Amino acid sequence: MTAEQERRSIRTDLAIEAHQMLVEEVKEEIPGVMMETETIGEMRVTRVNITSEDAERRMGKKQGKYITLEAPGLRQKNTELQDIVSRQFTKELLSMIELEADTTILVVGLGNWNVTPDALGPRVIKDLLVTRHILHLQPETLGEGFRAVSAIAPGVLGITGVETGEIIQGLVEKVKPDLLIAVDALAARSLSRLHTTVQIADTGITPGSGVGNKRLGISQETIGIPVIAVGVPTVVDAVTIADDLTTHLLEAIMEEAGPDSPVYKVVQSIAEGDRRSVMSEILEPYGGRLMVTPKDIDTLIEDVARLLAGGINAAMHPAIESEETGKYLH
Repeated sequence: MTAEQERRSIRTDLAIEAHQMLVEEVKEEIPGVMMETETIGEMRVTRVNITSEDAERRMGKKQGKYITLEAPGLRQKNTELQDIVSRQFTKELLSMIELEADTTILVVGLGNWNVTPDALGPRVIKDLLVTRHILHLQPETLGEGFRAVSAIAPGVLGITGVETGEIIQGLVEKVKPDLLIAVDALAARSLSRLHTTVQIADTGITPGSGVGNKRLGISQETIGIPVIAVGVPTVVDAVTIADDLTTHLLEAIMEEAGPDSPVYKVVQSIAEGDRRSVMSEILEPYGGRLMVTPKDIDTLIEDVARLLAGGINAAMHPAIESEETGKYLH
């Protein structure tokens, strides 16, 4: 397996990880990819902009903007940090879209509500402030500062027998929203990013791509309106974890043995070998691709779902006030 084949075999939905792996492979910056990083307290914000077809091909990510918020402290149920990340999420989301007072929004919670690591989308929908029906029937109830927001959790192909993309296409045709926001659980390359990272992208999303189940893409090309994808990594490929552990172990053995030791040469040959293929073959009889998630997944999903729902509510409805300033967010 070549270095490029190995990189492409690693499942990640995060543009920041795809960029990092490609840079490590070629040992240079990638033309057509612009990246900037900002640190805000305990949070790091990375903005990746893929601007060329060549960069799109090499990265394996569509041309467009990807914003990543990373806050390791989110794992410790830090409510103050959750509020900070939620407000920053609102700010970054608004930077990607143009909203008028009469803009209508459809929010889609992708995923299977019966499988906790995949239930992020439906859990976010549960906490959203939906207003389209109220604005149609009794607009005076809400007053000013609210946009028409509708939401749906369409389930997955295995439950409905219908492609999620087809359900959304039909709904968009009937409801006619101006903007679609799709929320989904993602797959990451690194364990450290599980439930600590939020990605926003203006390129749409392909449900299930991170775990190898590619479905009909949900994007402006297929839906006909702008699509913003929001996601949080909830699973990591087991092969990747095993490969990381093996790499650290082999490096420790090589450092202890020294370059003149026969053991060093043997271990080096293993370290430079095609370990991922061997690990995949070992796992094949037990279900092939195994995806790993933390044991406290229920709590983590609930926390991050509230964070995203609060951020989307604040972005969509100007009348929702910032808890810190007591002023309109925009």
